[in-house]
This record gives sequence, C-alpha cells and structure tokens, in this order.
Amino acid sequence: MIGQIYADALTGATAEIEYVDGTRAALETARWFEPIDGDETLLRRCADPTLDIGSGPGRFTVALTHRGIRALGIDITPRAVALTRRAGGFALLRDVFDEVPGSGRWATALLADGNIGIGGNPELLLRRVRQLVRPGGEVLVELAPPGTTSRVDRVRLRSGPLIGDWFGWATVSVNDIQRVARAGGFPLVDCWTIHDRWMARLT
Repeated sequence: MIGQIYADALTGATAEIEYVDGTRAALETARWFEPIDGDETLLRRCADPTLDIGSGPGRFTVALTHRGIRALGIDITPRAVALTRRAGGFALLRDVFDEVPGSGRWATALLADGNIGIGGNPELLLRRVRQLVRPGGEVLVELAPPGTTSRVDRVRLRSGPLIGDWFGWATVSVNDIQRVARAGGFPLVDCWTIHDRWMARLT
C-alpha cells in the first residue's frame, strides 16, 4: 500500500504523510520533478560514478547523466524507476539495503531531499552507504536546518480512503550530522547552506 500511494502521488494524486500523533503534511511529490534552487550545489560536487539513493522520479540522476556523469538511481517504487528511465536516466528497482550494483566502487552516493531519513536509522543507513562507496568516496546529504530536533518518526501515507502501513523515517539536523556521520563511518564533515537548504559532504 505504501508503494501504491506513493506511485499514484508521482502521477498527480493527492497524498499526505501522517504522523503517529495525528499530524498530517502534504506529500509534495511535484517538486521532485523539476530543478529546485540549490540543486546545482549538489550536482557539481558529484563525481563519476554517482549512486542516487531514493532517486524518485530522477531529477538528479537525469541531470547528472546529461552532464556526462555516470549515474544510477535506485528506488523501491516501480513507477519512480519508470519515470527516471523515461526522462533519460538509468534507474533500478532496489532497496539500498539489498544488493546494489557496483558495491564498493561508487565515487559519490547522493542522499538528497532528506533521504538520510530512509529506514529511520541514519547511522545504519550511512554504514550501509560506507560499503557502497569506494575508499575515499563521498556521501552528499541534505539536512534539516539548525535548531531542528533530530528525531525518528513513525509515519504512513494517506490518499483518500487508502492508508499505508507505518514505517520509520528520520530527520537529521545539521547540528547533529557530525555525530551521526562518525557513527556511520564518515569522520569528516563539511557543511554549507544555500537557498535555505542545508547540505553536507561526508568523507
């Protein structure tokens, strides 16, 4: 059900993220299709080859491909993969914790749009990504702004009468990324901000 609601949202259906306390927020999938102010600062730091984790409809994967960077998007939703391929990018239906092509050889792993929250355990996710990038490889992450409380939430998707299963999602503040990165196997962290977005490069 999670996948179906998300897939429908990628084609224009209205969907919401619901938290266990009943709070709801719009799932703004439309913004993932076109460049967003600040994307360029991530794109120009991506080395060849780049793995785009949780690539969605593929705006980063496609942009990197057009720049001549070998890029692969992975996503757990078939429709997201299909949209990326249709737009001219390479994408596979994969969970980051399952087998991923090129393991140990990626120069850059990209966790944009808050995807460091995948799985609800950022330290575990980064340890997995540590296995995927090559020695000296980098991870580019997008973070919550300073003053945000880092947390793990239980959330689910809703769309009309459809309700998905609960799953974990983490929020990591820029204030906490040094600690999280070290726990994940990346001792060096370089943070920056642009257009009210916060990013970090982990090495």
